[in-house]
Amino acid sequence: MGSNRLAWRKLIAGLRGQARCIALDLPNYGGSTPGDFPSTMSFFAKVVWEFADQLGLSELVLGGHSMGGQIAMIMALQRPFAVEKLLLFSPAGFENFTEPERLMLRNAYAPQLLQALTEDQIRQNFHANFYQFPADAEFMIEDRLRMKESPQYAYYCRMIPKCVAGMLDEPVYDFLPSIQQLTHVFYGLQDQLIPNRLVHPLLSTKQIARQGVRRLANAHLHLLDQCGHFPQWERAEKVLPVVRKVLI
Repeated sequence: MGSNRLAWRKLIAGLRGQARCIALDLPNYGGSTPGDFPSTMSFFAKVVWEFADQLGLSELVLGGHSMGGQIAMIMALQRPFAVEKLLLFSPAGFENFTEPERLMLRNAYAPQLLQALTEDQIRQNFHANFYQFPADAEFMIEDRLRMKESPQYAYYCRMIPKCVAGMLDEPVYDFLPSIQQLTHVFYGLQDQLIPNRLVHPLLSTKQIARQGVRRLANAHLHLLDQCGHFPQWERAEKVLPVVRKVLI
């Protein structure tokens, strides 16, 4: 949510020559078409499937990060014939929310609040995605600051709350036992976004990760120390050997 295909750049570079890797921007993201699209997880899963179908791809190893992890799980549930394996990086969907908590989270992502963020606050928000912000991720901040100076930013600030609502309105936790595909799940132990500290300050990332993975039929959990919400970037050297084995 709020990222784009460049967040996969380091992982793809490490797999070059070993596998065909395709990173895509979802509608309203990065270089893809902006518009008045739905922001439901099922809509995004349908778009990914249509994209793969247009390219004649099948037996996908489908990777998703954060919101993308929840989208990947929904695609695996809705179109199991298309997804052979899953790679989930800090996936949303393992954490449960009550209705009052959902309401609180919707209010926390109001467009006017996002639009009012200062440059320092934007930098702090990006830094919160990492255990130790790496210099080679600076482009993520620069991209957001460029956007902030453009008319696109107001559109972006309206889109993010819609995506939050899309995740909250289509929980996947109860359906996890139906996911039969081989699944590898990666979480950073110092993830500051999962669990949500606003509503679940007493839960740990390890607890959320384990409770989700236990419900999956064929899953392996990889907990990475000194790692935040971006394991495929911050600890690519730990992630890549696992991914290579999955692709063999």
